[in-house]
Amino acid sequence: MHQPVRGGSPLSGGRGYRRGTGSPSDPWGAGMVEELVAAGAALACAGVVYVAAAARVVKQYERGVVFRLGRLRPEVRGPGLTLIVPGVDRLRKVNLQIVTMPVPGQEGITRDNVTVRVDAVVYFRVTSPADAVVRVEDYRFAVSQMAQTSLRSIIGKSELDDLLSNREKLNQGLELMIDSPAVEWGVTIDRVEIKDVSLPETMKRSMARQAEADRERRARVINADAELQASKKLAEAAKEMSEQPAALQLRLLQTVVAVAAEKNSTLVLPFPVELLRFLERAQQPPAAPAPETRSSQD
Repeated sequence: MHQPVRGGSPLSGGRGYRRGTGSPSDPWGAGMVEELVAAGAALACAGVVYVAAAARVVKQYERGVVFRLGRLRPEVRGPGLTLIVPGVDRLRKVNLQIVTMPVPGQEGITRDNVTVRVDAVVYFRVTSPADAVVRVEDYRFAVSQMAQTSLRSIIGKSELDDLLSNREKLNQGLELMIDSPAVEWGVTIDRVEIKDVSLPETMKRSMARQAEADRERRARVINADAELQASKKLAEAAKEMSEQPAALQLRLLQTVVAVAAEKNSTLVLPFPVELLRFLERAQQPPAAPAPETRSSQD
């Protein structure tokens, strides 16, 4: 039995029902259901908002470092979906890919007092995300400054010939100089390469003259060696021709034929007297045998 409510409407004959109790056929009341649905929707919305604020996505080549109320958490968040406490935690992502950093050109004076300008490139990567965030403010800027300082130091300790021809050794020394302090920052130097060495114009001209003189010296040495070998062969040929005088005349005639075949010109050549005498003797008739004279005794 429902208790009547005073002050009911005239249509109900002075009787009424309490607000929110529903009709006799609905004992729970429609208003209570609506309030429960609204509360559930509010909780769901609050949960969605919380998850949206707490969810973070870390990529495959990244690692997440979490600070809770300014204090570093020991665990490093791996790739994938991770949750933090909104308003309490702060997630900082660190890239683990190899970074290619060009080093601006540095001017310096070599050990043999030559002014040069050298630029390089550094390849490095982060191996300890926590150290890269906590121990140094900006590890990229720190590596860049260290690379520039080390490059100037290498220039002062090296000679010009080493910078131009022995770069592999200089690259290794430069890598060690940068990697020593970078290890404390959670950074590993993979490779350092010297890209270009710029020389003053006067030095370029001097090196060009030096190279030209060296090439000319080698050419003269080669020519002298060739003359020496040719003289030895000519001496052997002269020795052979001295035994046969006719071979020298044949060689002379071969030279005349070779010269006349190229250009039609008049050649004035000395004619050996021995050849003329040979021809005169060949043209003279053979002498008649002298008659035999008898002795006076006959």
